[in-house]
Amino acid sequence: QAQLVESGGGSVHAGDSLRLSCAAPPRTVMWYTMGWLRQAPGKEREVVAAISRIGTRAYNGDSVKGRFTISKDDRKSTVYLQMNSLKPEDTALYYCAAAQPGSPSLEVASYTNRGQGTQVTVSS
Repeated sequence: QAQLVESGGGSVHAGDSLRLSCAAPPRTVMWYTMGWLRQAPGKEREVVAAISRIGTRAYNGDSVKGRFTISKDDRKSTVYLQMNSLKPEDTALYYCAAAQPGSPSLEVASYTNRGQGTQVTVSS
């Protein structure tokens, strides 16, 4: 499976911003649906945002819409998650993952290849 490497996590205060990056093989970024998933302690993993190979985006719920933006740069083989106005409830381990080409899926089961994750901790 393709190797995905996340970076950009950290410990911030509520209201701050972070940009997560995911380096992946060029073919993966160009041809697959890419997503950002997160898992908080004691909670199930969820898809936060997804982007199709042609750039169609999807966001999971009102909790992140308007605050998070997913994007990708095919030339740099990198997928990004810009997170603004962070809240303590955004604290989680964030993963970059790839799914089969198609509409940007918000189903965790669609993502069969993911990285090791980067920790985001937001304090109030």
